Amino acid sequence: MGKNFLRRMDPWLVLATAGILIMSLVIIGSATHINTPGQERYWYVQRQGIFALVNIAIAAFFMNFDYKMLEQYGNKLYVFNLVLLVAVMVFGHSALGAQRWIMIGPISIQPSEFSKLIMIVSLATMLTDKVGKIRDLHDLLPIAAYVGLPFLLVLKQPDLGTSLVFMAIFFGMVFAAGINWKLLAGIFAVGIASLPVVWHFMKGYQKMRIMVFMDPNVDPLGSGYHIIQSKIAIGSGMLFGKGLFHGTQSQLNFLPENHTDFIFAVVGEELGFIGAAFLLLLYLIVLWRGMKIAQDASDVFGRLLAVGITSMLAFHVLVNVGMTMGIMPVTGIPLPLMSYGVSSLTTNILSIAILLNIQLRKQKLTF
Repeated sequence: MGKNFLRRMDPWLVLATAGILIMSLVIIGSATHINTPGQERYWYVQRQGIFALVNIAIAAFFMNFDYKMLEQYGNKLYVFNLVLLVAVMVFGHSALGAQRWIMIGPISIQPSEFSKLIMIVSLATMLTDKVGKIRDLHDLLPIAAYVGLPFLLVLKQPDLGTSLVFMAIFFGMVFAAGINWKLLAGIFAVGIASLPVVWHFMKGYQKMRIMVFMDPNVDPLGSGYHIIQSKIAIGSGMLFGKGLFHGTQSQLNFLPENHTDFIFAVVGEELGFIGAAFLLLLYLIVLWRGMKIAQDASDVFGRLLAVGITSMLAFHVLVNVGMTMGIMPVTGIPLPLMSYGVSSLTTNILSIAILLNIQLRKQKLTF
């Protein structure tokens, strides 16, 4: 890429993303160094850092290609996505009660993470010719079925959190495609009315998560343990935090999954309200620029891509931060660009790269 090309990149989006990645490496190091003594005490940081650099290099390479090329492969990517999700059910290995991972040598890959970005590209391809034409249930059903198949495959793993992300992507993108407001309101009304039926079909651990959300003390040493420890960690950080490497809940292993799903609790404990607010500000900048890029996209496909990616990131931040604070049920949704994990990191960096690609080739689009 030429210097002029680099100069045209959205500086706010680049700097906010870089800030989150740097905070991620620092907090992962603080959360994990106590559990891996000796020469390997910063193994998680090194691995996350290496894959971050590799993914940034890959993203920079693909920045040379116009994002519009993705539209040609939307349907093929959709089929590949289905094959990948079925392969997890057949060849995947289980951990934490779910079969979500495929081992490729020493690397554990979580296909459901990649499936979110693939779904955004595929759905954008499908919706490009349907903008302003989703007026009734007859128009919406094929789109719902298109998203519903991978949604059910992910739900089967089981991975309720990622399934909910699919729903956020779906609603965000059909909204951007100009769905009839009355139809959208009707869907939400039916969804709320069907909650008792959904409860009947939920598994025991899923029901327990809802009950724990209402009152963590119903199972303080079981399902409620995570959220209780997370709230203690965040609350004890107060305004300025206890300092890096000095958080008691994290350093003494009271807080489970402190480098993955509950990494925001480590931020709250060690950096306090100031550090947590700064991290949320960085996310707010990313989401703001995502919506701005969608608004200024040069074509419908680019606008839908940007809305889908922004919807995915916004839902991740809302649910992950909410669950660590006790205002959302606990789900296995990582914090974008912060939580440790190769699959999640790759998906999010590539998503940011697509946003930058759209922004670099922008030209005001009006309907």
